[in-house]
Amino acid sequence: MNRILVLGSPGAGKSTFSRRLGIVLGFPVIHLDAHFWKPGWEKPERKAWIETQRELIASSESWIMDGNYGSTIEVRLREADTVILLDIPRRVCLSRVFRRRLLYRNESRPDMAEGCPEKVDVEFLRYIWSFPSEKLAPLERRLDHLDDEMSVVRLSSDDEIEAFLDSASDLS
Repeated sequence: MNRILVLGSPGAGKSTFSRRLGIVLGFPVIHLDAHFWKPGWEKPERKAWIETQRELIASSESWIMDGNYGSTIEVRLREADTVILLDIPRRVCLSRVFRRRLLYRNESRPDMAEGCPEKVDVEFLRYIWSFPSEKLAPLERRLDHLDDEMSVVRLSSDDEIEAFLDSASDLS
C-alpha cells in the first residue's frame, strides 16, 4: 500500500480520511481539488489536467490522492496499487457538505484551490444526491475489473473508517 486513491461522493470525508491516513503512513497527501480548480472555480483544459495528474503521480514514490474526476481516473488507476472507496450514505454526505459550507463561508477550505470559496448550489446538491446511482455504480463496475494486484477497500461507515485507520497504523 504505497500509492493510494481515495474515492467517494462529495462530503464522504475523502480529504479528512486522506489527511489522517497520510499521518498514519507518513505519506504525502495530494488533494486533487487543490490542483484542478483555478481561482473563480475555473476548470483547466483536459490535456493540461491530465499532465498535472502525471506530474503529481511522479512527485513521490508513495502518496495518497483524494478526488474522483472520473473522466481521467484511468491516469491514476494505472499508477495506484490501492483504491479506498468511501461509500457513505448520501444523507451523511449532504450533512457534511452543509456543515463544511458553514465552516468555510466565503473562504477556500484547506484542501481546495485558492480563490474557490466554499459553495453549495442546486447542481452540486443534485450531484451528491445522484452519486450512488449515476457515479458509484459505474465506478464499482470499473473497480471490479481491476487487475488482481490492485487492492480495493470499501468503507461504508465511520466505524469502518476508524477500524481501517487503526489497522493501517500497524502497517507503518
